[in-house]
Amino acid sequence: MISLQTAIERYAGLAVQVGINVQPGQTLVVHAPLYNADFVRLIAKKAYEAGAKHVHVEWDDDELKRMKYLLAPDEAFHEYPQWKANGYLEMAEADAAFLTVYSPTPDLLKDVKPERLSAASKAYGSAMREYRALMQAGKISWAIVSAPSPGWAQKVFPGSGEEEAIRKLWEYLVQAARADRDDPVQAWHDHLLQLKGHADRMNAKRYARLKYKAPGTELTIDLPPEHQWVAGGIRNAKGTFFVPNIPTEELFTLPHRDRVNGTVASTKPLNWNGQLIDKFSITFENGVAVACTAETGLDT
Repeated sequence: MISLQTAIERYAGLAVQVGINVQPGQTLVVHAPLYNADFVRLIAKKAYEAGAKHVHVEWDDDELKRMKYLLAPDEAFHEYPQWKANGYLEMAEADAAFLTVYSPTPDLLKDVKPERLSAASKAYGSAMREYRALMQAGKISWAIVSAPSPGWAQKVFPGSGEEEAIRKLWEYLVQAARADRDDPVQAWHDHLLQLKGHADRMNAKRYARLKYKAPGTELTIDLPPEHQWVAGGIRNAKGTFFVPNIPTEELFTLPHRDRVNGTVASTKPLNWNGQLIDKFSITFENGVAVACTAETGLDT
């Protein structure tokens, strides 16, 4: 049985070796919150050991984020720094890889007007359109790994003190990421091979429609005739294999954009930009979301 610290170090190694699959001479860009600085330093060390030329870190701070959303003027949320968007695009075109340490604080922005969050999201999406197009098409390597925040940990373990809650959440995260195994990298190779087998089986079936039924959910999704199932990881424009999400059990394809019909209901709360949405449903007609309900966070 390895120590938690050893498992966290192996998790950092997985982020670099399996998630991003850093190549010699490559630049790694890390986006992470300040309270995960120790974990980010482990990631940087693993990246340099793998041959990375630069590790650039963009830090995020909950208090500054909340301060801006509560105090800045409305027009601030309709803008996104073009110099930052240009920088990300320049690094992407130079074959940089991008790693996000996902560490949310649920309810961080619960007192913020949803219109501000929406405006900021649209401004970001517009400014970063070219960069995100490269990411979404798999032209560049990118990955997301999770790490605890104090707020997230105490939301999951409400009866524990902050330090104990963070430790418990770390234990679950490293287990889910297979970082507690004797050979985590080999465990991931085995897992990805199994996921590929699932994708091959689904591609052989050539299903025309998927049907989902569960409490509150009755949904049909038609598939395009030439759809392809993909699982686990993909190859970027240079042929480097990377895994966008650690952990992942993902097996996915593309729906027919005009043939999604019915209602899908949530089974877990959704943290969206620091606001919780819970017990919600979305109804689709011919691929368009036409109605939504939520017990918590409907405006968001």
